[in-house]
Amino acid sequence: MASKITPQRLCRCGIMAVVRSDDPTVLVEVGRAIARGGVDVIEVTFTVPDALRVISETRKALDDEIVVGAGTVLDPETARAAILAGAEFIVSPTLNVETIALCNRYGVPVVPGAFTPTEILTAYTAGADLVKVFPATKLGPEFIKDMAGPLPHIPLVPTGGVNLDNAAQFIRAGAACLGVGSNLVEKEAIKNRDFDRLTANAEKFVAVVREARGG
Repeated sequence: MASKITPQRLCRCGIMAVVRSDDPTVLVEVGRAIARGGVDVIEVTFTVPDALRVISETRKALDDEIVVGAGTVLDPETARAAILAGAEFIVSPTLNVETIALCNRYGVPVVPGAFTPTEILTAYTAGADLVKVFPATKLGPEFIKDMAGPLPHIPLVPTGGVNLDNAAQFIRAGAACLGVGSNLVEKEAIKNRDFDRLTANAEKFVAVVREARGG
């Protein structure tokens, strides 16, 4: 059951797309659209109706195109259900060491949320593969840069409020990759099934990250 996905693979394109929608039937096409734009890591949150089925169907439909994970995972029971449904990585908005332990047991990358230096270190020490800094909009790129001083070994994933205007700043500050939600996977575009717009958004974010990484 161990995932073949590594933390390096999750960070390769530099973007984790955080997908939320009240219409789960459209999310396979959403995943396909952003994959065309170069974003090949998608996090389906548990705020999506029937999230387990969506994760399973998205994984089956797009297994060769994208990496599919589960987000808004609050406890080990939900993490296990997501993994059994096919989730290749687990993301949490908060720090729960039991969830980290469960994911380690199954060999699945886990990205817990943290807001303070103590939480970041606690998460990594407990076995987190990456640490999600959330909400990043409240902390900004300078926080990521400050953490790189005492904790340079911990890969950080700023999430929440990341957009095309600040994405490069976060990367240059030392972020391993970025969690991007509505600024990439726009609700209106999903509602209108404007998949070309989602592809264009993905292309823009990938280009910004590539340039900020130095080519």
